[in-house]
Amino acid sequence: MKIAVIGTGYVGLVTGTCFADSGNDVTCIDINEAKIEGLKRGEIPIYEPGLSELVIHNSEAGRLHFTTETASAVAPAEVVYLAVGTPQGDDGSADLSAMWSVVKAIAPHLREDAVVVTKSTVPVGTNAKIFGMLKEFTGRECDVASNPEFLKEGAAIDDFMKPDRVVVGVRRSEVGDTLHQLYKPFLRTEKPFLVMSPESAEMTKYVANALLATKISFINEMANLCEKMGGDINDVRRGIGHDSRIGFAFLFPGVGYGGSCFPKDVRALESMTVDKELTPSMLRAVDEVNERQKHVISGKLDAHFGGDLSGKTIAVWGLAFKPRTDDIREAPALVLIDWLLSKGAKVVAHDPEALENVRAELGDKITYSERRMSCLEGADALCIMTEWKDYHSPDFAEMYQLMADPSVFDGRNLFEPERMARRGYCYHSIGRPMVDGRKK
Repeated sequence: MKIAVIGTGYVGLVTGTCFADSGNDVTCIDINEAKIEGLKRGEIPIYEPGLSELVIHNSEAGRLHFTTETASAVAPAEVVYLAVGTPQGDDGSADLSAMWSVVKAIAPHLREDAVVVTKSTVPVGTNAKIFGMLKEFTGRECDVASNPEFLKEGAAIDDFMKPDRVVVGVRRSEVGDTLHQLYKPFLRTEKPFLVMSPESAEMTKYVANALLATKISFINEMANLCEKMGGDINDVRRGIGHDSRIGFAFLFPGVGYGGSCFPKDVRALESMTVDKELTPSMLRAVDEVNERQKHVISGKLDAHFGGDLSGKTIAVWGLAFKPRTDDIREAPALVLIDWLLSKGAKVVAHDPEALENVRAELGDKITYSERRMSCLEGADALCIMTEWKDYHSPDFAEMYQLMADPSVFDGRNLFEPERMARRGYCYHSIGRPMVDGRKK
């Protein structure tokens, strides 16, 4: 099929590239000329494992193209995907201004049989509004489908190529058939292709993310309680996770979720609930618990240093909101760093992929280390904020020698407390008792 993808952000670029890899002729469109020229040279603006190789391969094969010219790309397209940004507005709702601009821009160039598909995360009712706008602009009823994405940053290629399910919202069964053919190469393991109304498809995306966010906030709240009660959240997690009704997914205690999806989608769903004159009690609680959890490590540091961090050197391992991405949006590490700087501490940070993004945001307010171990020289404490594999098996003896004070604040529970104590560390983690093996 001939496909046009509007927007070369995270979702649009992954979507276009994966469709091209299954043999379709795909053109990705963006108004950012510098980004498009970079993509033509094989320069990927985001870090996502495996994406660069796929972009280059399919571009060289002549199946993947990049342009700023909307008309020439949309005119021949059988399917037009809308993958533009829908950032959070001041009131928590999604800002759809870019979406409306794109709909107006593509309307004069659509084939009569073209299917327009929203891939962006949009509020319920957006599909219906696009349908109405296109009818006004074109004078005919255009097919508009909803096809929410369920991509995890750091595993997006696998998620697209081997989906748990594909959800599409359509008004005509024939449109569902068209999209089924498009996705057929990715559904060979009998994964379900779920056809529903556009409103249900739009709702599915928000509900999925809100439920996953709820699980994270729940286990974090229970972890904080475990600490107060003298329990170990890892033991509790095992005790509940083997219950087939509960499972283990997203029940890992930490310093809160971040990124571009969970925070924004929970708040957008909350806003939609309020608009319908309902009370979003659970959604508000999920967001509030998560925001508090981002301050858990700062609370432990404050107590450890007796409230005085002035002049202390704090090493931070991990800046991205999760491993295998360079995305720092709503990252817990940035909340911690802001607090440390407000307390007069010196911050030295390392991350395998996100250093440049943080440098662009914080400039010279902190020190950046290209090596994880050099980050520790003279440090009064180490805070682990992202569970990169690079941090799972460090040389603990070298760490001990490098640090001025062998105190570790592990926001991702990478290590075992008893072993850390035997190695001579003061070790704080999430939902487990603090241990102090330092020589008195």
